[in-house]
Amino acid sequence: MNNKDIFKSWVPNWAVILILFVCLLHSMILLGVYTSNVTYAASFLDVEAEDLQFAMCVTYGTLLATILIESRFSNFFPAKNYLMAIFSLIAITIISSGYVSNFALFIVLRIIEGVLLALPALLLRQLLIERFNSKNAIIIGFSFYYGSLLLSTAFIMNIGVWFLDHYDWKYMTYVSGLLEVINVFLILITFNGHRITKKIPLYQVDWISYVLILTAILSGAYFFVYAEKKYWFESSQLVFSLIVSLITSGLFVFRQMAMKRPSFDFNVIRYANLRTGFLLFFIFYISRATLSICHSAMFSIWNWEPSRVATVQYINGLGNVIGLILAAIFLMKSMTTKYIFMIGFFLLAVYHFWFTFLFVPDIALSDIIVPYVLQGIAVGILFVPLVLFTVSAVPEKMMTSSGIVGVSGRFWGSTIGFCIMQNTLSFLNKKHFLKLSQFVTDNSAETQETIAKTTQSFMAKGYSADNANTLALKKIFGSIAKQSSLLSNMEIFTVTGYCLLILVVLIAFNQHLRQTMNLVKSKVWIG
Repeated sequence: MNNKDIFKSWVPNWAVILILFVCLLHSMILLGVYTSNVTYAASFLDVEAEDLQFAMCVTYGTLLATILIESRFSNFFPAKNYLMAIFSLIAITIISSGYVSNFALFIVLRIIEGVLLALPALLLRQLLIERFNSKNAIIIGFSFYYGSLLLSTAFIMNIGVWFLDHYDWKYMTYVSGLLEVINVFLILITFNGHRITKKIPLYQVDWISYVLILTAILSGAYFFVYAEKKYWFESSQLVFSLIVSLITSGLFVFRQMAMKRPSFDFNVIRYANLRTGFLLFFIFYISRATLSICHSAMFSIWNWEPSRVATVQYINGLGNVIGLILAAIFLMKSMTTKYIFMIGFFLLAVYHFWFTFLFVPDIALSDIIVPYVLQGIAVGILFVPLVLFTVSAVPEKMMTSSGIVGVSGRFWGSTIGFCIMQNTLSFLNKKHFLKLSQFVTDNSAETQETIAKTTQSFMAKGYSADNANTLALKKIFGSIAKQSSLLSNMEIFTVTGYCLLILVVLIAFNQHLRQTMNLVKSKVWIG
């Protein structure tokens, strides 16, 4: 691909890079608008938190499937018209979602958004990378791009909280749509209209494989997201979705192995570094899922306001920035890949062990700052090296397939991580609640004294004796529920910390990790 002539002659190189970055960051909007404030979005759509998690999986899963066929579209249409049409459709779709309160229709829009999210990303990323002329420039560019994605959660959540305090939810979708219109304008004035690749007919698109893998991904995501809520195999819906996922996955694999020019080259699995990269991505996203437990504790245990929780996330974002800078320095100095991963996962382990002692009924912000920042640093250190390590693990002709493996690791890691946390918290909360409730008995003098004091406090506020006694019992069992959550959180963080320490040791003895990664421009375009 030659992008030297795709931009108009008057546009300087620094402006081209800035415009491409701005256009690429539309994914922050599509992935973050409805997940930035789960509580409000759930109430707006009249759904549960699991439904919103599934909606996000639908978007990300559709993105993953669409990567397989994206190049066919970007090669068929001229780049300028192609990108302008996509960003226009994104603006229409995201504004339309603000008027949709039916969840089924909302899921359809999320599928459309997943397709639109994938279509421009690879073309824009390739154009961006070809603007960098050195290894260090590629590292800086990718650190900035992925750093922006890491910071998008805190950024969009704070914007969302501000909008909800001052305006209606729809205004947030208006602003999101306006940003896409800005992308259209930037492309209109800076791009030339000619074709930059050879035109490939659209009838060569492997639609059968696309439908098979999309069905497999969405069915599998449905199974894992709703597993705890629907009691796993007791639900006929979950059993059906798992069977559909397994059958369509098998058909997809069989079709790809039989085709002369498959959409996905399964030969990439032969490369040990790629398998290692996928596994590390998978574990990385599962261990990241514990951060949601911290935020849940801020809301439900420590009773922090949504605006305060949103602001606190900037502290974690500061850690991300520090980690990204450290990772860029490590990569520029060609530090051994093994050591980068060991440092990152070790810091994640420290964060988990530290936070284990912070799950108490009340806590000050100053007490959590250091481990909270450590989590951000660890994520920042690991993210870009993991992306570059995975996509550079195979020969150039397999770069698309290696990139899909990396995206798959992120998708299934976050999806299964959500499933693991939901099921583990549910099991541990029930176990601890039952154990602690055993001490609330008529024979316990301490229990009766506590009930009497609490009842008196409510009666002093004007409640009748019966209502005061009911409220006292409710308050006591509420306290037991909070203690159960705190104990469950401590156990999860302790076990996760030990698992990460074991991972660090295994990385240290792993013989397949290459010393440094090969940062060839054509190999890192899809990560």
